[in-house]
Amino acid sequence: MLPRGRLLLLPLAIATGAIAFAVTRTAPPEPEPAPVAKTVPAAAPSSPLVSEPSPAPEPDPGAYTIKSILPIEGPMKMGEHHWDESAAPATGTIVITVDLAAQVLSVFRDGHEIGAAAILFGADAKPTPLGVYPITQKSKDHVSNIYNAPMPYMLRLTNDGIAVHASEVADGYMTHGCIGVPLAFAKKLFETVTLGDKVIITRGETLAVGEPVKAI
Repeated sequence: MLPRGRLLLLPLAIATGAIAFAVTRTAPPEPEPAPVAKTVPAAAPSSPLVSEPSPAPEPDPGAYTIKSILPIEGPMKMGEHHWDESAAPATGTIVITVDLAAQVLSVFRDGHEIGAAAILFGADAKPTPLGVYPITQKSKDHVSNIYNAPMPYMLRLTNDGIAVHASEVADGYMTHGCIGVPLAFAKKLFETVTLGDKVIITRGETLAVGEPVKAI
């Protein structure tokens, strides 16, 4: 879980160091001069002691890379949500990430985080499943046919009832496996996504800015 309780996606600061190896070699004795009439074959070139390092692989230009995140300070509280598209292009592939450990859903357009919200999720007998799910249905005024409960701005993920939808996101609440987000955030999310957009649900997995999302 990140220090501010959110998904992901902070840059990694890695300090690297170099170790120099000194090699001492004894100089070979001076060769005696060969007779003038004798032909001395040229010596074969010796193999280098240190091979050239292999070039680093080129980044995949088609990979979905995290480019920026919203400047949210501190851990997010239940019911808190943010939406800011100013750093993102007007169009681009939408990817939604859900970190159950941090209890945060993030929305990315072209790799830029445009939305983030604290969430509810399923626990106990009805856990929220991990994995990658395309959005297969959108329903603004959906009502669960299993629990006869309203699920406003529903985004269906599975055929057995798992979805993202508006909920009262507060301490002490949980879902029957769905991902609940605040109503105002659910409306923005519903208007932004299209069928087929991917939702990646993990528990505690993070990425650095600049790293590709390999799950999609």
